[in-house]
Amino acid sequence: MSETPTVSLPEQIETDLRQAMRDRNDVAKMALRALKTALTMARTATANHDLSHEEVVAVVQKEAKRRRDTAAEYERLGVPHKAAAELAELPVLERYLPRQLSDAELETVVGAVIAEKGATSIKELGSFMSGVMARVTGVADGKRVNAIVRRLLQ
Repeated sequence: MSETPTVSLPEQIETDLRQAMRDRNDVAKMALRALKTALTMARTATANHDLSHEEVVAVVQKEAKRRRDTAAEYERLGVPHKAAAELAELPVLERYLPRQLSDAELETVVGAVIAEKGATSIKELGSFMSGVMARVTGVADGKRVNAIVRRLLQ
């Protein structure tokens, strides 16, 4: 019985980019080319060693966050077509990210950290944020975590 070989995330991104080019999917092609560039830059910054799976995921998260932030800025500036273009690339990038925790799951984690540390006020936000982020890195956005921590500490 032979095992199916696992494909690394960078190999999957490369395969998906070639498919997007064949399909003439410009949105996916742009997103994946930008992601490949970001991965190359990250690899160069780390003395050209191969990136670990966690490092690759961190780069993908950074690129997805950049899309969200840029879209929000375009919306603020009143340029909705550019915001839509940024947001169109987001689902392409999110395919390579682990499933994000739901608000209910995140509240459970935050509640557990608050109970462990004996939280009493919003003044202790910094110490709770670091404790929560240590548990949810990669599966929850810091802004969501911050909002839930603030809500539960008040």
